[in-house]
Amino acid sequence: MTNRLRFWAVVPAAGVGKRMRVGVPKQYLSLAGRSVLEHTLASLLAVARLDRIMVALAPTDPYWPELAVASDSRIATTAGGKERADSVLAGLRALAEVAHDEDWVLVHDAARPCLKPEDAERLIESLCDDPVGGILALPSVDTLKEVADGRIGATLDRSRVWRALTPQMFRYRVLRDALEKALAAEEAVTDESAAVEWAGLRPRIVEGSPDNIKITRPEDLPLAEFYLERR
Repeated sequence: MTNRLRFWAVVPAAGVGKRMRVGVPKQYLSLAGRSVLEHTLASLLAVARLDRIMVALAPTDPYWPELAVASDSRIATTAGGKERADSVLAGLRALAEVAHDEDWVLVHDAARPCLKPEDAERLIESLCDDPVGGILALPSVDTLKEVADGRIGATLDRSRVWRALTPQMFRYRVLRDALEKALAAEEAVTDESAAVEWAGLRPRIVEGSPDNIKITRPEDLPLAEFYLERR
């Protein structure tokens, strides 16, 4: 391995997508002629600076071997965990033999099939000299309310609120240490930035694209297909 910094990707894909209310994990649902996960991985494979994409799968995943992309030389797999953060950490550990501490890792949701490769490349260019790293995000366009027990407690200043997207990009050792310590402390880790923030660091924001949506509910599929067809 050379001394140059490398760029790796981790894709947590061990979830079952309960909110979709279908029998197939959402990353394997059909979207514009391919599975959601195939579109997601195609976007990452189009980012030339990524050396390897580590996909964290459910241990008994029966769908992955059927995908054409499964044989791509830049893609490897490992067993994921119960929660998203567990799968990300499993992916990081699977990269331990090849990744240096100062290398960069981009973590991208399996159910975000509309990522534009140029957005991932812009994230890399914006953060490659940053001491911490950061995430793609979008400024809020809605008025946001803080709610407790079904009642509004406050109206938030939307100029200070952004919606987190993926990829999220951090140094290998920074992210691995942050996740290991946060999970050991039983902290709620909803994304990689949350773990890094918990470790006392301040990730940067890089503005992303509105079409980088996450497939969460059935109505998200036709919207994702619309965005893909526009390219």
